[in-house]
Amino acid sequence: MKPGLVFLLVCLSVFLLEFVECQKDEKVTKNVAKNKRQNVGKKVKAATTKKTKGKPKVKKVKVPAKIFIMTQLLEEGRFQKPSDTVVLSIGERLVLRCKGKHISWAYPSYLDEEDGGRFSITHRKRHSQLVVVNSTGADTGEYSCWALDCDTETCRKEDSKTGSTYVFFTDPRELFVPANDYYEAVQLRTDRPTRLPCQVTNPLAKVSLHREFPPEVIPVDGKLITFDVKKGFIIHKALPLFAGTVYCVASYQGLMQSSTKYLLIFTNYPSAPPSAKITASSSSVPVGANFNVTCKVLGEIDIEVDFTWEFPGEQLGRPTYTRESQESVYMDGQIRQLSQSVLLVDEGRPVDDGLYKCVAQNLQGKTTVSTHVNVLPHTSPGQT
Repeated sequence: MKPGLVFLLVCLSVFLLEFVECQKDEKVTKNVAKNKRQNVGKKVKAATTKKTKGKPKVKKVKVPAKIFIMTQLLEEGRFQKPSDTVVLSIGERLVLRCKGKHISWAYPSYLDEEDGGRFSITHRKRHSQLVVVNSTGADTGEYSCWALDCDTETCRKEDSKTGSTYVFFTDPRELFVPANDYYEAVQLRTDRPTRLPCQVTNPLAKVSLHREFPPEVIPVDGKLITFDVKKGFIIHKALPLFAGTVYCVASYQGLMQSSTKYLLIFTNYPSAPPSAKITASSSSVPVGANFNVTCKVLGEIDIEVDFTWEFPGEQLGRPTYTRESQESVYMDGQIRQLSQSVLLVDEGRPVDDGLYKCVAQNLQGKTTVSTHVNVLPHTSPGQT
């Protein structure tokens, strides 16, 4: 074969091989571009290594959804869910129904004493029904129900299945819900809010709080004292200046009436039971020697503490001699009250040997502390 022809064939083969490789590269490039376009907007999960340790899994507790089970009978003869507040006129009938096999009810307590046939509760297979007929202003109040989960022995309340509504029975002649007493004593305690019911039969009535002496209107600022048409007046912070006789005045469409009078008695209530400590003048005393045991309480100012004692000689008729005192002391940057009781034991005897207990008590509770006293017998001259 001629050398020129051989050279031409070699060049042609090299050209064909390079052309084929270029086609492959172009195809790969197109596929990569296509894949990139397809993956646009997609999240790619990064490869991770499995961790042997990490945060513990928190198991979520499924809270049962609240189910409102109460309905009210309307004039049209159909039942529907009542609103938070229902307003009826005196004489109108109230019919409430709660779904469930076992139902319990709460309602104005005086209805339990109703013997005129105006009030009834009927339990059916799938619901319970409460009925009030020939209604009066005294029937005003909150009506609620809840389902019970019962077995053969006991029943427990199902908090997820409840229903409630507040019903006003408006009376054009009586703005306040009738009360049993003309005068009512109420503790004005420093440890919790104080409520003055002053329940009205009409939610549109204007209600104010008054002091009997000196006669004045007590301002309701929305913070220290608030008013809720369902609950009455709430005194959120008890102060000595609020003590005394107060009453409410309601007015509506020209009618003005006064409520029951409330005697507010200010009580400085302790925040906790007393913290007591007990010590004896000596843990060991010889027969015939005098000794004493002291019980101390360091607490809040103007909080009364009562002390009682239990001691060995008491069972055998030994009289109780105590000396009690109170004083203000300054500790840790504040004024505290030191209350103490000292039990005096004269001429100790063998019967006085034993455990001495002090019980310190305030309005919040009591605390018991104790200590042991040994009464040593006489030692004869020959003994060592």
